[in-house]
Amino acid sequence: MSGYSEGGASLTKKTLKTWIPQHWSAKEDIDRNLQTLRDRAADLAANSPVGAAAINTEVTNVIGTGLKVFPRIRYDELGMTSEQARQWSRKTKREFELWANSLYCDFSRRNTFGELQAIAFTSYLFDGDCFGLFKRRPTRSDMPYSLRIQLLEAQRISNPIGDKFGAIGDVEIILQDSKNRIVNGIEVNENGQLEAIYVCNRIWNEPTTVTPKLKWQRVRIFGKETGCRNVLHICKDVRPDQFRGVPFLAPVIETIKQMSRYADAELTSAIIKSFFSLFFVQPLSNNDLNQIVGTGDEDGDTPCVNAEDYKLGSATIAALPRGVDVKAIDSSNAQSTFDVFTNAFLTQVGAALNIPYELLVKKFQSSYSASRAALLQAEDEFRQRKAAFVTDFCQPVYEEFLAEAVAIGRISAPGFFDDPLTKSLWTSAQWYNERSSILDPVKETQAMILRLDAGLSTYEREVAESSGLDFDEISATLKQEREIVSAAPKPEINPKIDDGGNEDVSDNDDGTRRSDSKAVER
Repeated sequence: MSGYSEGGASLTKKTLKTWIPQHWSAKEDIDRNLQTLRDRAADLAANSPVGAAAINTEVTNVIGTGLKVFPRIRYDELGMTSEQARQWSRKTKREFELWANSLYCDFSRRNTFGELQAIAFTSYLFDGDCFGLFKRRPTRSDMPYSLRIQLLEAQRISNPIGDKFGAIGDVEIILQDSKNRIVNGIEVNENGQLEAIYVCNRIWNEPTTVTPKLKWQRVRIFGKETGCRNVLHICKDVRPDQFRGVPFLAPVIETIKQMSRYADAELTSAIIKSFFSLFFVQPLSNNDLNQIVGTGDEDGDTPCVNAEDYKLGSATIAALPRGVDVKAIDSSNAQSTFDVFTNAFLTQVGAALNIPYELLVKKFQSSYSASRAALLQAEDEFRQRKAAFVTDFCQPVYEEFLAEAVAIGRISAPGFFDDPLTKSLWTSAQWYNERSSILDPVKETQAMILRLDAGLSTYEREVAESSGLDFDEISATLKQEREIVSAAPKPEINPKIDDGGNEDVSDNDDGTRRSDSKAVER
């Protein structure tokens, strides 16, 4: 016995000797199987209730209506006061919202930046990754910024086909001139660094298309002269040397598919069992039904019985042909294990996807503590996904926007282009969206107040996560509302008071209050 030789690595035990899987590189394990994984995961997300629920839960809780930027520059290191920093952040946020809330932030002029976030994140969950390109278009009188975002589906990033490249189905291609290799559409140099992506004008095997010829365009991930980013790649790496992502539903594809088949079978069975089933019984096995009952005319050409008139259906009554007996089938055999079986597998699916069962099926039937624990577990998953998405998509877009805003003079940021450290101080920001899962608003509000009183959070963060609003805007609105309320005339109060009948309170002739038992003051 040595280590795992008689345990998990045993090749002699009856339970293990036929179980010999192979674990290869990310290229072999992921890239070779990526198209099949995408096709099956997309089918489950589109046609399976469980798959759609998992995708929608992630998108709703991670993105919501869109992550909003809150610039928070390091004003002390930039030689600014806190009030100057707050004014700068307000102006920058307004400028970014001018661009982000318009359709001109989208290259195709269809979506706002919040909607682009939801599309990019959903595509990332479907296919394992999603790509975005920084594009430029001429400015307009109502849009002073030229920055545009073009989203690309993962399947458009693929290996080019041709004499200098390779054939259909090749996972890796070696370029003869530079000795770089292309792995599933991503060019990598000899040092393992990313160089470029190859964008096809369409999905290469798509059956319905009007594009006559396949063409690939090479796009550098980082600019050759400036080193600035040209390509956004939303992806979650789990292994070294991994260049493409894995679909979100990949670990549970087989489980969800088998559950869907089982649910379809049970649904079909339930529909059939809801009918009162009648079957015709033939006296002679060698004759069909029309031979038994005869034909409907003298020539014998028209059948007496039409098979379409006799079939299972809801509330169907059919007249029997002459000479034919029927037999009723008992349909009361109901299955009682469906809920137990599906709930057990849904729990496993939720555990694999890091989504608690209660949140996956949107059913909270446990105690408050158990439901609260499930939501807290889910928040850990959503927080990680949100942080990764901000790093891959939101923050790079904000930095590219801010660079243009500073370059054209709409925002002042001294030293922005002179020193990378100074640039990082100006581009520092936080991203929030409203919290969608609040189990008990009263307790959540009390917890928020306790965090603020203990100095464990900020008003800005609590307001942003609870409602998605800006603390400065709320403060200004509250100030205006208080001024309006204080300036409004006070309503007249009826001087007569009823204390339950214990004493008679009324007014004197001179307007003062009196009581038969004692003076009453208000």
